[in-house]
Amino acid sequence: MKIRNYCLVLGILLFSMASSLRAAGQAAAGRRTLAQAGDTVWVVINHVKADKRAQFERFVTEIFWPMAAKLGPADQRTFRQTRVLNPVRPEADGTYSYFFVMDPVITGANYDILTLLKKMYGNEKAAAYFKQFTESLSGKHQMFVTVQSRY
Repeated sequence: MKIRNYCLVLGILLFSMASSLRAAGQAAAGRRTLAQAGDTVWVVINHVKADKRAQFERFVTEIFWPMAAKLGPADQRTFRQTRVLNPVRPEADGTYSYFFVMDPVITGANYDILTLLKKMYGNEKAAAYFKQFTESLSGKHQMFVTVQSRY
């Protein structure tokens, strides 16, 4: 009887450990890795027209980002390694600056929004969604290529 109880407890313990390891592995697979010293980090600033903020945010949160889950693993990784920072107030010229931080940049990855939209939606829908994106912008984006310091 004692051996039977011991085996039952051992079985439950092993099952519990396996479940915990599986959950940890799944969490690690979706985890973001931040740049290490020497890694390249891009910061892209999109200046958005005040009257087009809702359109821009809808594009990012409802059209673009959620569909990344439909892409292959390499493209999904570019989304995991990219952060979006939203503005808290307008700039002096009335536009709103949204920062996209690719941290770190993945060598060989394609960050082009239109290309990614085409993979997500096909050419026709991608063109329409890209138009929504570009119409919300006030001029050209700014791009900064930086290298992570050791601090």
